[in-house]
Amino acid sequence: MKNYSFSINKLKCNGFTLIELMIVIAIIGILSAIAVPQYSQYSKRARFSEVVTVATQVKISIAECVNSDAQLESCDTFDKLGIDVATLTTHDTIDSALLEAGTAEVTFTANAQQLNGATYVLTPAFNNADNTLSWAVSGTCKLAATRYC
Repeated sequence: MKNYSFSINKLKCNGFTLIELMIVIAIIGILSAIAVPQYSQYSKRARFSEVVTVATQVKISIAECVNSDAQLESCDTFDKLGIDVATLTTHDTIDSALLEAGTAEVTFTANAQQLNGATYVLTPAFNNADNTLSWAVSGTCKLAATRYC
């Protein structure tokens, strides 16, 4: 009688098990649930930076006017600054721009669709004794829910 020896090779499976794949999918789901809202907030802040940039141009114009005239009251309208309001609101992120007569407070309102109508307010304070101009930033852009500025 002959002896036959058979060698049965066990199939060695390479790859991931179902539980490993489910864990990876769960981790990706958790990360995307966190990342998507953060990216949305980041992109809104980036869009709001255009509002801040345009407001800074007005702020510089007021500072130059105050530097030459030495009084804030002579720089409290867009006409006195030589700025056309229509050019300020041509940006798609800006709905309105206001310059309050008497105080020269600058208020920009962002697009209601893109940026929830957040406001960016610059309030100047001119010190006659020191001949210095300082600015306070306020508005709904500073709220914890938006944090645009």
